[in-house]
Amino acid sequence: MIVLIDNGHGSNTSGKRSPDGRLLEYAYTREIADRVVSELRKQGIESVRIVREEIDVPLSERCRRVNEYKASEAILISIHCNAAGNGLEWMKAKGFSVFVSLNASAKSKNLAGCITDAAKSEGLDIRYQNPDVGYWQQDLAICRDSKCPAILTENLFQDNKEDVDFLLSEEGKRTITKIHVDGICKYLGV
Repeated sequence: MIVLIDNGHGSNTSGKRSPDGRLLEYAYTREIADRVVSELRKQGIESVRIVREEIDVPLSERCRRVNEYKASEAILISIHCNAAGNGLEWMKAKGFSVFVSLNASAKSKNLAGCITDAAKSEGLDIRYQNPDVGYWQQDLAICRDSKCPAILTENLFQDNKEDVDFLLSEEGKRTITKIHVDGICKYLGV
């Protein structure tokens, strides 16, 4: 099994930053993606970032790259930071959430649940669409158009000052990385 990691957005995507400019989503998600890949490889799990470019890569190209792998031999995790406003002011929304597509397979939903469980075990506030389900369902192209099990994580809010302080701390980076690695390992039965 190969774990495909997608890091959200690019340096040329407008917005996608904290109001004070300390957290740039494209840079943060690439750092976390690299940490996740490194930790998975240390555990003997094949893993690769599908977007090596710093600029934004169109969703159609990301999905094409994902679909080059056999669906039965890959899973995809797309890493992002959430936002509640327009990026110009601090907002109150906070917490961690996982998304699957509207056409999500049982495997995608299982993977989402494993990641949510890992976030819960790290003590993060979890955002729920439905309290009985550990993930949100939306029509997200990266999940919808990928043939393998696919999820998207929203790792706290880039426009919540408390979330940003945590995300940028070494403890926060270790925690977000651990959530992904632990959830993936649980899903894979490692």
